[in-house]
Amino acid sequence: MVKNPELLRRFEREMIRRSKLTPEEVWELYDHMLAWAKEIGVFPPKDPLEGIEVDIKIARVLNAVKGTPLEDSEDDGDA
Repeated sequence: MVKNPELLRRFEREMIRRSKLTPEEVWELYDHMLAWAKEIGVFPPKDPLEGIEVDIKIARVLNAVKGTPLEDSEDDGDA
């Protein structure tokens, strides 16, 4: 559970900004992480539907939101 989502968002933005990886390197890293997850037995999950109820509730809440701050800022009436 993320206790401070804004801190996590800032961290992610900073990591993306500082990233010097090429798309090929990103895919290579992804492949290695997937292989490692399989090797230690955490992927694929034993029950792929575990926690689906929570995912559905979150999706319903997110889809019920009229607009995000990003969408609102893009609609400045420049059209």
